[in-house]
Amino acid sequence: MNERSDPTEEFDFKNHRLQAIQEYQIIRPLYEEYANVIKNVLSEAFKAQRIKIHSIEARAKTLDNFGNKASMPSPDDPSSPYYPNPLSDITDLAGVRVIVFLPRTLDMVDGVIQAQFEVFERMDKTLILIKEEKLGYASIHYLVRFKENRTNLLEYSRFKNLVGEIQVRTILQHAWAEIEHDIRYKAVETIPSTIRRRFMSLAGMLEMADREFQAIQDEDERLRTEARKSVREGKLEKVEITPDALKTYLDKKLGIDRRMKDASYEWTVKFLRNLGFSNFEQIDECIRGFDDDVLSRIVWGTRGGQITRFEYLLLAGMGENYFKFHLWKTWDWFIDNSKKNLAKFKEAGIMVGSYLPPTRRE
Repeated sequence: MNERSDPTEEFDFKNHRLQAIQEYQIIRPLYEEYANVIKNVLSEAFKAQRIKIHSIEARAKTLDNFGNKASMPSPDDPSSPYYPNPLSDITDLAGVRVIVFLPRTLDMVDGVIQAQFEVFERMDKTLILIKEEKLGYASIHYLVRFKENRTNLLEYSRFKNLVGEIQVRTILQHAWAEIEHDIRYKAVETIPSTIRRRFMSLAGMLEMADREFQAIQDEDERLRTEARKSVREGKLEKVEITPDALKTYLDKKLGIDRRMKDASYEWTVKFLRNLGFSNFEQIDECIRGFDDDVLSRIVWGTRGGQITRFEYLLLAGMGENYFKFHLWKTWDWFIDNSKKNLAKFKEAGIMVGSYLPPTRRE
């Protein structure tokens, strides 16, 4: 590149930048392809391990950004470039950004990266920012290469020895990163005290929010696990009615139906609560003694889906109370249809009930 034969000669940063761009322009398509291949490898690995992420992006460094970085002066010697040989010194020509929802997923992503790539540098930006007393966003940066067993394959051989950068951060860390470009002050000591306090409060709030979201997910999973266990053990009075618990209950009571979608259980929970049910012991008491298959065949002549059969059980157990307190109690077609089905049950010799959950007995 642009070396000086005379040590006293001023370094030509402008020419250094232009030469760097010209050289990078030739190989940029390869790095663009490399970034996309890294992205695809990660995406497939996340899918295989069922790791849920928010997004994954790939890019090759733009010519302008590469030129700007290549022409940065060295902090130790401002008369010399920080990157004397930009193509080999700059390591983020191919970049991939992985954004996750929660902090714990960072460890899962780390495991995938370590398994799929040769990682020769890992930097936790949080620790660096704290050490250097700078404002910024927390994230983890990896410098990686494909492992030899992959580059030995023909379709990956052209990427042998190429370096790529993978950034991993939470969605809240990403929010900070997106607005960081508009923050004028980078070093803590240069910020007016009133603005500094607000920045520090914001950083703390984001970190606390990340932790709280993780804690909420952990608590939700704990409650789901306990509810499933209680349903399986028949301790129904302890189980709050939620979509996940309802699925466990109906799978046990009526048999698994893989056609059912999450939205079906969510909707059913809404009308169960509107009917006045607060736990599964009450539901069990309401539908006890009725046969879901028999009720379905009385109405349709065939065995219906899991949720449909459950609704017939509730109708038979509650009688007119079912449509009196249902979410659709103002819809004439729903009331007429429910009355017709009740009549069919009675004609078939079914002893229809009149169950009311405790909250509706007042």
